[in-house]
Formats: sequence, structure tokens, C-alpha cells
Amino acid sequence: MPAPLFPVESSPDLPTHADVVVIGGGIIGVFAAYYMAKRGMKVAIVEKGRVGAEQSSRNWGWCRQQNRDARELPMATKSLALWKQFTAETGEETGFQRCGLLYLSNSEKELAGWARWGEFARTVDVKTQMLTAEQAAQRGRVTGKPWKGGVFAPTDGTADPSRAAPAVARAFLKLGGTVHQGCAARGVETEGGRISAVVTENGTIRTKVAVLAGGAWASSFCRQYGIRFPQASIRQTVLSVATDGKEIPAALHTTGVSMTRRVDGGYTLAISGRGRVDPTPQLLRFAPQFLPMFQRRWRNLAPGGLEGVRSGHEGWSRWRLDKPTPMERMRILDPKVDASVVDLTYKRAVALVPTLKESSVTAAWAGYVDSTPDGVPGIGEMSNLRGLVLAAGFSGHGFGIGPGAGHLIADIVSGAEPLVDPRPYHPDRFLSSAWGKVADF
Repeated sequence: MPAPLFPVESSPDLPTHADVVVIGGGIIGVFAAYYMAKRGMKVAIVEKGRVGAEQSSRNWGWCRQQNRDARELPMATKSLALWKQFTAETGEETGFQRCGLLYLSNSEKELAGWARWGEFARTVDVKTQMLTAEQAAQRGRVTGKPWKGGVFAPTDGTADPSRAAPAVARAFLKLGGTVHQGCAARGVETEGGRISAVVTENGTIRTKVAVLAGGAWASSFCRQYGIRFPQASIRQTVLSVATDGKEIPAALHTTGVSMTRRVDGGYTLAISGRGRVDPTPQLLRFAPQFLPMFQRRWRNLAPGGLEGVRSGHEGWSRWRLDKPTPMERMRILDPKVDASVVDLTYKRAVALVPTLKESSVTAAWAGYVDSTPDGVPGIGEMSNLRGLVLAAGFSGHGFGIGPGAGHLIADIVSGAEPLVDPRPYHPDRFLSSAWGKVADF
């Protein structure tokens, strides 16, 4: 079933010209559009389905610095400030709050990894608190269990996935931008090796810059133009429960299950990293680069079925600009929920927090988490197609760093001083066999 999501009103007319066309109305696309519109650019968002309807509304809602890859951490830190600033300057409510994130563990290895990350965090002025067994038991007293230790990240927080992307889109509309839902981008036209237009199912927009924030569809889109962007999607299942949750921390992570307080007072429950790998032509193509990641995560990954093939986001087909594309046949990626994961997640949650025995499952949904081989997004102008700025492969981290990523994209497009160093994110790193490795934290 679809995840809860607030609606956004579409603009009535597709423009004939724009300074920038953003392809994809997820959290990355809307924040990029918002920051570019703030700089006086004429920007149009084209979205095949609804704003925020795919992974941007299907995630946990965590906005964290804790345990970030060293390359992502500067963007995560900037994003926390930008989440707060966005609400202050627009009046739009994203549900953002610095509630703190609590991690509990009985694994010496896991605690050692968190401690190493904490030592690194102190070098970049990020606050994180290692917890003793006594402190962990106190903060996690709702579990009624002893813990060897934990971490509390006091400045981290959460936002509401059902509200955030729509709120940013509304703020963007107030700045004069346009949003076009149910309007798939079929491709681009070029002149002299540079973007000259974006062709949609509803017409053509002349532009010199297109931001490809297409989430799980991005690699297939790139392939239409001979651009190799390695991307694989993991199908993950999430559920929500109704409970008063008065004593449950706002954001709690354990190896067994994690939970996040929702704006309605209920909780989102999930098992970190648990998912199914649906075999697709694209997955087979990039399998050698993803094999190390799959080997590290093999305990949490299970073989999938034909769900990925039916969805069409990782196919090998070539699209025509004058014919419907796979994106028009699958407006919103809404994959099948893994019923076994729903049952296991709820069972683990009740075992962790006994008061949840009185709760009831109100909804469950699945989504495709688009990943890169090193778990860090690809952000930057493509060297072999000028004017095409890629912003994809956020590997399950995109929601929390959405504001920072959007700001950086606007910096790249406008030529402004970048919010953070853009070099670690550039997708050209995947053209070499020496692309970066996942940090060992």
C-alpha cells in the first residue's frame, strides 16, 4: 500500500522555457528546486507520479549525523541547520525536530564501531555521547532489559516523511516555480553535446540545465544517453503501529528493530538493512561492483522475485521520446510488502518494548532504496553530457540530507560557493575501479 502522504496541487500549464528542469519530485528534487528558485531562477519540477510518493515518504524520517560516512557527514551537519531554517523562513511544517537519536546494543563489536566513529566525530565538532551500561539501561528503561552500552546523538532528529517533500514543494510554488505531477520526463534533447530541452509526455521545455533526481529510476535514465551510473535497489518493508508511546524514545535503534515516533503519536517500525534483492537486468549488469556490499549485508538480504522486473525501473529497454516510457506505465513504485518481515518486525518490537503488546498495526508499505556501490550519492554535472546534473543513489540516507543535497545542487547549477566540498560525491568516481569504500564504523 502507499505510505501516508500529503497532497500537492499541480501547476496548470507546462512552461515552454525554464532556466532549470528538475526531473523527479522527491525530497532531493524539491529541495534543489526550492534553493534554485530562491536565487531567482525559473525552475520547473516534472514528476511522473506524485511529489514525494516513492522513497521520500517511505523512509524512517531520521535526520542524523551519527554513524554517517565521513564523506556525507559535512552535508548531514549542514542539513540539520537547514531543516530548521526552512521552517523558520517559509512557515511550512516538515515535522522536523532535534529529538535526539538513541542507539542501544549488547554487541561489543558494534559498540567498538560506534566508539571509533565518536572519536572521529569529535574531530569535526559533532556531538555524540557513548553510554555506559547503566546509562543505556536508564535511557532504554522502557525495554526493561540490560544493555552493555549505547550512543545518544543529542543534536540529531527526525522529520515527517508524509509532510516534508510536499511542504518544500509548496514553498517552491510560492517562489514562482511550477510543479507538474503525472508528467513523466521521457528524455532530453541536445545541441553540441549539451542539454537543450527536456521532453515530457505533456510537451517540451527548452532549457540548458536538467537536474536528474529520479531516485531508483536514475540509472535507467542515464543509460539512454550512454552514461554508466551503477545503481541497485533493495526492496524494504516498513510498518506503522498505533500506540500512545508515552515512554518510548522518539527515535530508537537496536540491531533487532528500530522505531520512530510519528506526528500522529504512533510509531514507524523497521529492521535496519533488512530487505529483498529482486533480480533485474540492471542488477546483473552492475553485480560485480555491488558484490562487496551484498557480501557484507548477506545476513539481512534475501532473494526477491519478479517484483523488480514488473516495476520496470531497472530494465534495459530504450525509450523513445514520442512513445510512452516504463515510467508512464509505473507512475509510482509501490512494491509488494514482505509479509514475513511485517510479522518479524512487529514480533521483535513487542519483545523489545513490551508495552507495544497493546498496539495494533495500522499500515505497512514497501519501497525501493536506490544504492551506489560505496553507499554515497552521486551528485554532479555529467562530464559526457553538459547541463545534466545527477543527484541520485542516496542509499537510504537521502531524506535526512535532503536540504544539504538540494543546496549543493543549487550551488553547482548557479556557480556559487558550494555548501560542502562537492568532489567526494561526483559520479565520475564510478568510472574508475578505484571508487571509494564504505567506512568501517
